[in-house]
Amino acid sequence: MMNKILFAWIIGLIWIIDAHAQEFPSQVWHNGKVFLESGELVEGKVKYDLDNNIVTVATESVETYGAVSVTRFEIFDEYYGGIRVFYSLPYAATSDYKVPMFFELLVEGQEVTLLCREYITVDNRGMNGMGMRGMYMGPMWGPPMMGFNRLAFDYYFLADSGIQKYSQKKRDLFDLMDDRSSEVRLYMRKNRLSHDKRGDLLRITAYYNQLKQPNS
Repeated sequence: MMNKILFAWIIGLIWIIDAHAQEFPSQVWHNGKVFLESGELVEGKVKYDLDNNIVTVATESVETYGAVSVTRFEIFDEYYGGIRVFYSLPYAATSDYKVPMFFELLVEGQEVTLLCREYITVDNRGMNGMGMRGMYMGPMWGPPMMGFNRLAFDYYFLADSGIQKYSQKKRDLFDLMDDRSSEVRLYMRKNRLSHDKRGDLLRITAYYNQLKQPNS
């Protein structure tokens, strides 16, 4: 029994060392631009923190800006391999009072715009999507439990009514696209798209916007 516990601790330690060698997009510096409310443009190395709604820019000095003083920022993300754009938009996350928060733009449309906010979570079911190995403590006196740090996303739809958080339930997606829901359902079935997967959600939103164009 003791040998099994010791073995689990050793494996866990190896995984921790491996995990520390890897980082998520919000933990590294990117080439980017920050557009300020004042009209000023700041270019340099950019690092973002969505939990605190701040963005830091390193040029000849290092400056940190809150979402209240930024209109948007753009980064070239080598992790994803492309340019990502984040907008500062008013949103009431915990009360009726709206405050500026950063949202990443995924799909821009005249009818519906898809946004998201990423966060890091622990998945103890194993490797799931884009993740890193890690370890968290199990019950007291027990061996460590293995898990995986991974990126997760909260999705939001921006329409005429404002920003609405998406529950990632199929029913709510069809309610949002109610006027063309039969066509969206057919499109999803034909292309085997899921209502709660990032890439599929981008395609579904783009398709809905296409349906809403004149003469569609």
